[in-house]
Amino acid sequence: MKIVKKHLLGAIFVAFISLFALFLSSFEFAKSLHLSPLVIGIITGMVIANTFGDKIPKTFDDGIRFSAKKILRVAIVFYGFRITFSQIVDVGAEGFLVSLIMVLSTFIIGSYFGIRFFGLDKDTAMLTASGASVCGAAAVLATEPLLKAKEHKVTVAVAMVVLFGTISMFIYPLFYTFIFSKTDGFLHLSPEQFGIYVGATVHEVAQVVAVSTINGADTSMAHNGVIVKLTRVLLIAPMLILLALFLSKTSKAQNTQTKIAIPWFALYFIAVVGFNSLDILPKDWVKTINSIDTFLLTMAMSALGVGSRFSNFKRLGLAPFYTALVMHIWLIVGGFLVVKGVGNLLG
Repeated sequence: MKIVKKHLLGAIFVAFISLFALFLSSFEFAKSLHLSPLVIGIITGMVIANTFGDKIPKTFDDGIRFSAKKILRVAIVFYGFRITFSQIVDVGAEGFLVSLIMVLSTFIIGSYFGIRFFGLDKDTAMLTASGASVCGAAAVLATEPLLKAKEHKVTVAVAMVVLFGTISMFIYPLFYTFIFSKTDGFLHLSPEQFGIYVGATVHEVAQVVAVSTINGADTSMAHNGVIVKLTRVLLIAPMLILLALFLSKTSKAQNTQTKIAIPWFALYFIAVVGFNSLDILPKDWVKTINSIDTFLLTMAMSALGVGSRFSNFKRLGLAPFYTALVMHIWLIVGGFLVVKGVGNLLG
């Protein structure tokens, strides 16, 4: 009971911010801009922190941290109710192989360039890379427990995801309209191929839906885009396990005593996907679970926003932007080449 009281006030505070974010996201202007409750939550949290930060009672701190850490892991696990293994099978070997290549290559490129070329610290570089390579803000949140990164670093990574994901929503339709659909040569992509391309390279699920529905009545583009995107989401679990092994190995090389941090929540996530694939629960139940999960994810993002101060961002400079830009260029150019290459290989 004492532990509950310790976290209650801060959790309630974060819950109110989350309810406000959900309320705002229901308006047409938010939908037209594809602003999810998660994004609105972290922005609202940051505004509160940097405007009224000194007035937030210290008794809220434990509950805010609880929301950003513990509730986050529960939310990631239940994110598995959005995916089934049959959906991944539907898109075939081409979609899976493209997803696998893009997730691995983007994470490696982002981490390497961020640390080696732009001088980013390991945490910020890997958080930014996970967001670009897998599934946007949710991937950043899922990677944070392994790195134990500070709130402002998570917020920076999410900001990069939002920025370049938003840019993608405007430029990808232009690419398809004026380039990919207008030529019969090497640059041509069929609606099915463009769907795979979008799903493998655009950050957030909502952004993928927005871009891949530009072909109107032809649903093949949207279908491939969403399924390939969900395949990338599923790959977050093995990516986290490999990252945990890598972090353990590097710590041994540096003669530091760090045990392998097994990301159990990632394994639970796979288990939930497996359970959801059995189609046991009624659709209404799954829909309700997903709604609750969205609220929990919004709580985690709002808590991270409250824990972020603009003063912490200054010392990072433009390095996160440059890192995200390099990954964005790779996603656009490299993603196209990978889709064409895998298509020719399996075609």
